Amino acid sequence: MSRPRIVIVGAGFAGYRTARTLSRLTRHQADITLLNPTDYFLYLPLLPQVAAGILEPRRVSVSLSGTLPRVRLVLGEADGIDLDGRTVHYTDPEGGEGTLRYDRLVLAAGSVNKLLPIPGVAEHAHGFRGLPEALYLRDHVTRQVELAAAAGDRAECAARCTFVVVGAGYTGTEVAAHGQMYTDAQVRRHPMRTGMRPRWMLLDVAERVLPEMDERLSRTAERVLRQRGVDVRMGTSVKEATHDGVLLTDGTTVDTRTLVWCVGVRPDPLVESLGLPMERGRLLVDPHLQVPGRPELFACGDVAAVPDLNRPGQYTPMTAQHAWRHGKVCAQNVAASLGIGGERRDYRHRDMGFVVDLGGAKAAANPLGVPMSGPAAGAVTRGYHLAAMPGNRVRVAADWLLDAVLPRQAVQLGLVRSWSVPLESASPEVARVPGRPDNDAAGGPADGAPAGARSGGDSAAGRSGAGAGAEAGAHRPGGGPARGRQGEPAANQPGREPAKNQPGREPAKNQPGGEPAKGQPGGEPAKNQPGPEPAKNQPPKNQPAEKQPGEAQSAAGGSGRQRRPAEAAESRPDRAPGKPRKTSEPPRATKPSTTPTTPKPSAMPKSSRPPGARAPGAPAPSRSARPPADPGPEPPANQPPPGPDIAPGPVKRTDGRAAEGDS
Repeated sequence: MSRPRIVIVGAGFAGYRTARTLSRLTRHQADITLLNPTDYFLYLPLLPQVAAGILEPRRVSVSLSGTLPRVRLVLGEADGIDLDGRTVHYTDPEGGEGTLRYDRLVLAAGSVNKLLPIPGVAEHAHGFRGLPEALYLRDHVTRQVELAAAAGDRAECAARCTFVVVGAGYTGTEVAAHGQMYTDAQVRRHPMRTGMRPRWMLLDVAERVLPEMDERLSRTAERVLRQRGVDVRMGTSVKEATHDGVLLTDGTTVDTRTLVWCVGVRPDPLVESLGLPMERGRLLVDPHLQVPGRPELFACGDVAAVPDLNRPGQYTPMTAQHAWRHGKVCAQNVAASLGIGGERRDYRHRDMGFVVDLGGAKAAANPLGVPMSGPAAGAVTRGYHLAAMPGNRVRVAADWLLDAVLPRQAVQLGLVRSWSVPLESASPEVARVPGRPDNDAAGGPADGAPAGARSGGDSAAGRSGAGAGAEAGAHRPGGGPARGRQGEPAANQPGREPAKNQPGREPAKNQPGGEPAKGQPGGEPAKNQPGPEPAKNQPPKNQPAEKQPGEAQSAAGGSGRQRRPAEAAESRPDRAPGKPRKTSEPPRATKPSTTPTTPKPSAMPKSSRPPGARAPGAPAPSRSARPPADPGPEPPANQPPPGPDIAPGPVKRTDGRAAEGDS
């Protein structure tokens, strides 16, 4: 009897915990497959420290294959689910498609950036949901400070030094707190000529910072932000965004080049394509995290509307703590439904408190309901993160220690461009790449290009939605282009090693300065060619050897000019074998050699050498060598007189045969 098949879609907090718990519970009694566009689990709460240069990106990335034994990892993103056929269709990072069959399906696809219908936000703002966005923000902030230091105009310097963060929730508060410390450290080491200081703004329509958390945490966080110089404006948001600044809802215009969108998240649009009951974009499930009427379908994390049994009539919020706990209960119930584990369990939780890292030794925390601030809260916050991380604890602690004793490296790596991390993306964890079917240009738009020009608006990862119900069925991965597309240029195209006979590469055979093809005048003679062995010390005949199939041809008649791409397309080895190109000049005769030497034999037979390759020890070609038309079986009786020397040293035969006296 075959083992049951369990497919888990997504490796966020809920999906990763489900896979890890199932691996322990089933112990080879079920086949577990984890479908995810990346090969790592991202510890999202420490992402602001990556943007601020405290932690390296791999510190918050935990390897899936290295920490999930007995779990098969499939790289790709689900773009269609057949509930009746019990199959999941996915697209891998290179554009290939596949199908996974399941007996139990766990949907834990997570969430994406929440976009509001505000003019200009989609074109000029960037989210903060994945590693690509964090790396881009770090480079962008560093670049703006450096450009501001070099700017002679005070107004331009002020605009580049102003950073606007929209959303005073958990993520936005930490981004503003860490960002202010990061830019202040840059300016202290390299003061600006205008004497200006970076300015961070935190906006939200709510009445206070961290509105979803305890009020005491909110007061502590706002006090720390204002002490550092962050301009906190509650009850205010963005009315319109442009390339040069933003217009606020209170009528104020702020000149800036940076707009960070941390308004919130929405469930992954994949679940909307299922046609099942929803609750504000989330899939309705029972307290066992099971979809009613679908005993084989489970959902957890941000895509699931899980009833809060401690607060009847409400659903658990979309937080990492709930998603992590969802995963454990979901795994136990999946195993129980297969008869592997014990009894099913309801999802119940007890609030253990929250922690907010504000950078340095400052934090706001209320573990077990006890409010804390200052260095004590900072120690509790970092201790909590180390305990919650499923891996890389030693590396994270080492980075924290180095940051405490060494200055941060404020450099631009340039790994992520603006167009590759648009706000409208169904896959914020994967950066967009050029090479989709709708983009024929080599590469992508320049940094700072509007979103409408960013690679045509559709990524290889999938189409992005402007709202909660946008393009749910087109959810695709963006790790790389499809095969044969522009992400990997074809031969003779820009961006790749040029094809043979193209400029910028080693010259093709029979080109000036290059190596001769086999059987060509001046090169190593081909084996088994027609024609008798000439007598020793005889002048070379003007008879070329027969050309072999697949050998390199001379470019453009051997004139030595660079060939155009259209001509390069004709030089590929898909022409009829052995068919020589026409030449515009007849072959010249060469002078006989006076130094008798024995030619060095080829290292391998001609038939076994790759086309166009010169045998080891073969002499350099004559620059005037040209491919012949049709060689005859015998040398001509009348030999024209030898021509003038064209290069110092011994001359070569032109009939493709070796004789004593040839070098």
